[in-house]
Amino acid sequence: MAVVRDLRVLLRLKGFRRLLAVRLLSQGADGVYQVALATYVVFSPEKQTSAGAIASAMAVLLLPYSLVGPFAGVLLDRWRRRQVFLHGNLLRAVLASVTAALMVSDVPVWLFYVSALCVTAVNRFVLAGLSAALPRVVDTERLVIANSLSPTAGTLAATAGGGLAFLVRLLVSDSDAAVVLLGALLYLCGALAALRIAVDLLGPDRPLVRPRLASSLADTARGLAAGVRHLAEPARREAARSLVAMTLMRFCYGALLVMLLMLCRYALSSSTRDGLTLLGLALGVSGAGFFAAAVITPWAAGRRGPGHWIIVCAAAAAVLVPVLGLPFATAPLLAAAFVLGLATQGAKISTDTIVQSSVDDAFRGRIFSVYDVLFNVAFVGAAGVAALMLPPDGRSVPLIVTIALIYGAIAVFLMRFERK
Repeated sequence: MAVVRDLRVLLRLKGFRRLLAVRLLSQGADGVYQVALATYVVFSPEKQTSAGAIASAMAVLLLPYSLVGPFAGVLLDRWRRRQVFLHGNLLRAVLASVTAALMVSDVPVWLFYVSALCVTAVNRFVLAGLSAALPRVVDTERLVIANSLSPTAGTLAATAGGGLAFLVRLLVSDSDAAVVLLGALLYLCGALAALRIAVDLLGPDRPLVRPRLASSLADTARGLAAGVRHLAEPARREAARSLVAMTLMRFCYGALLVMLLMLCRYALSSSTRDGLTLLGLALGVSGAGFFAAAVITPWAAGRRGPGHWIIVCAAAAAVLVPVLGLPFATAPLLAAAFVLGLATQGAKISTDTIVQSSVDDAFRGRIFSVYDVLFNVAFVGAAGVAALMLPPDGRSVPLIVTIALIYGAIAVFLMRFERK
């Protein structure tokens, strides 16, 4: 296979190999930590979980990406990236250990959330640094391949870490604190892996004159505003519409995920262990939908265009969400998880394609920073809305109907422009 052959070529490069090891350990630890945090909030036997608690956990996991992400590059261009990986992973190992201690202590809940928030905030710098460091270990000819394979490998590592967390929680230790300590150990391994990289190998090169930090941050904010103005130009309207549609679809997916968590915890299981098993199965089925979207979307979008495929995805979700969701039964909900995974990821791949092809290269990075903020804020906002609408057991006909109407509105809105 071409992918295996390309990866074999890249692994011959010592710098790439060592940077990839840092990525796999760091993102594997992220997967462990995030699943442990979610299961602690939702499935702890001693807790009466609420949708509000789930919304708070999602805010902790995602808001740092939105608030810190656009400005992380400014600081990364001032710090040696190898040191970011070393000290960032060491700091996360310590903070994760603190999180584990708070889980088994009688302390105010806000202390637990502050600890988790700090871990996920540091994560933004590590991930951005991994992308920024890649050109320092791969030549120009292989950079496109490396940019394709390295983040994909990191995503697989995070998924594997989440699966490992589920297995440890179910089979080894019925303790979320123990799972968090496993994540802390993996963060420590990531820091040790960074020590194998030369301090100056990953850059950045030190400029003769370095702009002041305040000036750099202000320039970043102005750049984001310029990106938004660029989207408002008539030639970029398709990209703007696609971003709006994707933001709303992300909102729908987030609200339904909160409902799924509540259903697994209360309505569809007789114990926390059964609920945790069902949640793992549902997330696995949704992941299969994401994979199916990666296979189907290039063909489907190629036939009629990516904009038309977004319409198909939204329309299919509008029809199937109430059909599969309203029975509030296990088998239909698993089918809905697959459909939503396919529709959401299919729309995202299409949106990425539209933005990449219709936005000027000089603005592309800033547009994707805006995209990242919208993507995560929509998810957190959806959790907040779901918290207001969901009953204690998670069965909410109004929420499902509302989400179906939003999906339908997206399809109708985009269809108006596709016909012109």
